[in-house]
Amino acid sequence: MAELMVRDGTWTFDDEAVRIVPGHERGVHKLRRDLGEFTVPLIAMAGIAYEPARKGGRLRLRLREGADPLLQVTGGGLPDEANPYQVTVDAARADVAEYFVDAVRQALLLEQVPDGPADRYLLPGPAVPLSAAGVDGLASFDGERVHLEWRWNTSETKRNQGPRDFALADLEAVEWRAAAGLESGYLRFRTHGATERIAPEHDPHAIELWGFKKESGTTALLAAAVAARLPHPSAAGPGKALTAGTPALPAAVPLPASPAPAPAAPPASGAAPADDHDALLRRLRELGELRREGVLTEEEFTATKTAVLRRFHTTG
Repeated sequence: MAELMVRDGTWTFDDEAVRIVPGHERGVHKLRRDLGEFTVPLIAMAGIAYEPARKGGRLRLRLREGADPLLQVTGGGLPDEANPYQVTVDAARADVAEYFVDAVRQALLLEQVPDGPADRYLLPGPAVPLSAAGVDGLASFDGERVHLEWRWNTSETKRNQGPRDFALADLEAVEWRAAAGLESGYLRFRTHGATERIAPEHDPHAIELWGFKKESGTTALLAAAVAARLPHPSAAGPGKALTAGTPALPAAVPLPASPAPAPAAPPASGAAPADDHDALLRRLRELGELRREGVLTEEEFTATKTAVLRRFHTTG
């Protein structure tokens, strides 16, 4: 098991999932704290990286496209300090971060997790009920219905429409955009068949957002909770994404033309190609393919994998 404890929170990896617990210090973004503890299964991950800097660095967990409703609905609009999939690492914990990265990468290779898009959400989304405030209105969601109330400063168009209620069955999609420059952001609930695009300050299906204040972060969580309960945008149609859990063969490693004996353990340190990490990672990937194709028995796979991992940990 690998564990990293930093100001933004604690990440724990048990070979099957990364458990993320947000920090509670004053500087931790409210969105992280409101989202709370959650678990990212291995099948939802596309990669992980540690980016060193002069004073520490940053650890980033990359998810498969479409795996998480929060990332899906925000479309990359979360600022770094609010993004729950990255943490700042101080220099004293850089070695721990690098070990964490190695552990996750080895598991992704051994389990042959595809890194392509997912056609269903692999994380459940934020817990409900949720309430969120924007510039001109308040939104609430109980898991079945969305309710919108208007503030005193809302436009006459919205005020004339009165409070709005939407059942999940009424909704085709939920849209969230952060403000950009002088352009307002919005939280919008798009109903089936709606085609007209109205500015958020006049749209009775939308709440206007300014900047990325604490309130805007909560609207992102509410949007994700609604999105998690709607059909996945990639669930049907041409160009359908790879089904989660379906293994994909890496094109870079050809399959053997015919059964072959079990590969020998990595050669002694005099054989340079097997002694660098890239070569050993390629060997791990090949072993996973040989097991899946039935070339290696489970016992042969386990024995050879153990030898490769032992060599992996002794290389510099």
